[in-house]
Amino acid sequence: MSAIDPRTHFRILDDIARDLSGDVNFPTCMEAAILVRNTLKDPQASLERLVQIIGVEPLISSKLLRLANSVAYNPAGQEISDLTTAIIRLGFEAVRTTSLAVAMDQMLKSRNLSAYHDIGRQAWEHSLQVAAIARVLARRIGRIKPEEAMLAGLVKDIGIFYLLFRAAKYPDYHDNRAATLDLVQGWYASIGESLLHILGLPEPLIEAIHERGKPQHIEAPSSLRDILYFANLLAAEAAPGLTPLTDDEEQLAAASRQNFADLLHEAQHDIYELRMALAA
Repeated sequence: MSAIDPRTHFRILDDIARDLSGDVNFPTCMEAAILVRNTLKDPQASLERLVQIIGVEPLISSKLLRLANSVAYNPAGQEISDLTTAIIRLGFEAVRTTSLAVAMDQMLKSRNLSAYHDIGRQAWEHSLQVAAIARVLARRIGRIKPEEAMLAGLVKDIGIFYLLFRAAKYPDYHDNRAATLDLVQGWYASIGESLLHILGLPEPLIEAIHERGKPQHIEAPSSLRDILYFANLLAAEAAPGLTPLTDDEEQLAAASRQNFADLLHEAQHDIYELRMALAA
């Protein structure tokens, strides 16, 4: 089943346009992540204020504590039980990234998205892989902050999740995979970019995400855009709804996976740590 009344596409896009021009209809956990993000942007915000804001959202708080007690951030194994110490241990960039990751993970687990679970899960798996690979690439290069690269990888396809979240409210899209993918493929990039502006992400990061899909003729990454491009090539498979790789890019991807085999192995550890932080 693929046919759908064009007016349905128009109606959902019109609703989303109004939503994006006003108060965006995000799930509660995403609203909390945005508040965390905005607080971290305020140079006058204190650690106490940040702890207060994060403490209101138990899910984000518990995930941050879990991550702070992981081997990656707490190799000595001294248990951290308070949010203030956890935030200090993780650093603001990791707090920002983890808060958004938790929010997107919860959006995916929403009961409303059950009809698109396979699409959303594949897209999220792709995002996790790209984020982890981008983080390792940034560590190797040394010019880009690893947490910034990871954040870019996590949110680069946020438009997919938001469109699935909104489409779930329209009966015409239920169990209509072809129509849903058509909606996602046509609009995830532009809507995602609008969401990133609303989230208040830095302009250079948004620009890198906007440019990351354009073909590049470079042998090694040297900028955030390069990192996202290579991370996408190195990821095991593309998310549903994304533009597939060209034949030339497939060849480049195969060669890159051989050349960066050790990097991919290192990225698996980052993926594991992130999954542990998001686990229930």
